[in-house]
Amino acid sequence: MILVTGATGTIGREVLRRLLSDRPVRIMARQPGRVTGAPPTARIVHGDFTDPASLADALHNVHTAFLVTNPDGDDDDDTRFLDPARAAGVRHIVKLSAAAVTDRAADDLITRRQRHNEDLLRASGIGWTLLRPRAFMSNTLPWARSIRSGQVVRALYGTSANACVDPGDVAEVAVLALTGRGRDHAGGAYTLTGPQALSASEQTAQLSELLGLPLRFEELSPQQARTGLEARYPADITSALLESARRQHSGSKAVVDPTLPGLLGRPARTFRDWASDHLDAFRPDPTASS
Repeated sequence: MILVTGATGTIGREVLRRLLSDRPVRIMARQPGRVTGAPPTARIVHGDFTDPASLADALHNVHTAFLVTNPDGDDDDDTRFLDPARAAGVRHIVKLSAAAVTDRAADDLITRRQRHNEDLLRASGIGWTLLRPRAFMSNTLPWARSIRSGQVVRALYGTSANACVDPGDVAEVAVLALTGRGRDHAGGAYTLTGPQALSASEQTAQLSELLGLPLRFEELSPQQARTGLEARYPADITSALLESARRQHSGSKAVVDPTLPGLLGRPARTFRDWASDHLDAFRPDPTASS
């Protein structure tokens, strides 16, 4: 039995789309009604990291689990999951982490939590695979509102490059590790990037070409970026995100890693590939002004 957590998130949704119906799959979600795209044979159950009884039920007869926790929030979820997983006899956990854990200069709160959670898994006695993606290409989706309303993208450090990755590619690697297709992935720690490093202004130019719209890029000042983040996140998370942006500005996120195409046997998808599949999210509504 494969257990999938984080099924309503960016990677979890893509994992569900790629799991074949011939595999027994259980999906744990705080809000089961929000789960979409699951294999028809999958069973969706209520589960919460803070509810031990629900975790025990979700983990019953599970041999492999996809673990997604939120490093922006409560940092005890990994501990809450690993203890009952070990008690239930889970043999292998595929954990979504982040590429920043390999950067010695990265010491922000979110990265420290990711490193701590990786350490917890390695020390658990359960077999493990670590997925360490660079930023997701889908992180550009919040630009859609300003593109639709004013044909503008606003971001901090617009010329700094990031080897961002298609979430679908990350999910495909996750499914390989969960199902053991191709090889044994236990003990693998995979840094996953896209095929090229792009800046926000370069992404804006590609979206402009694909949409056929004269998009413009406007640079945010650090204070403007802080104000916007503070409206959504606590102060410590805001500081961590700004520190991450400063590291990107120094060039620390521009390295393209060959691991992903080596695992998938094909090139990693480009930002243009991803954007072409998601143009409707950015396209202005032709009826909005009528």
